[in-house]
Amino acid sequence: MLRRLIAGMVVGLFVGGALGAGLARLIGTSFLLPGGVFVALGAAALVGVLTGLVAGKPIWAEGAKVEAGLKAFVGALLGAGAMLALRRWGGDFPGPEWLGGTAPLGQLPEVSLPLIAAALGALFGLDNVPDAAPAPGAVGTRKRVAAGAPPQRAAGVAPADAADEDSAELDPPRARR
Repeated sequence: MLRRLIAGMVVGLFVGGALGAGLARLIGTSFLLPGGVFVALGAAALVGVLTGLVAGKPIWAEGAKVEAGLKAFVGALLGAGAMLALRRWGGDFPGPEWLGGTAPLGQLPEVSLPLIAAALGALFGLDNVPDAAPAPGAVGTRKRVAAGAPPQRAAGVAPADAADEDSAELDPPRARR
């Protein structure tokens, strides 16, 4: 469980760090531009979608497309909500000098986006429980035989067309028919 938590957090940090660094390169080191709250919410939703697609069970895993789609949708909602919470209640973080040395945590994309993505990645990593191995003899675990293939027989069992009278003792299922 701890391994899944840490793996999800690392994936989230990577996704959020890459998006935060790219966004900081495009718009600068702060969300203080006109309409910055919309850019911040969109970036947080995008980081939630990307984290939902790759953290936990990634979208390319077998049978994970619906699960990854749901995680991406929920990640977008949680990411935008987390950004609103950071902008409202987030404390000050040492920021660039032109902002006065400190800035609210929700104003810095290179800090807030990795933080949101790491939290979402940890959540999605914990949610990803590995599939349990089926119990031996459980329904659906038997080997399937191709149509027309001769039935397999245990060692020491005579074929059904044997002409001796002991075939009923050797092959009890055939004797019941």
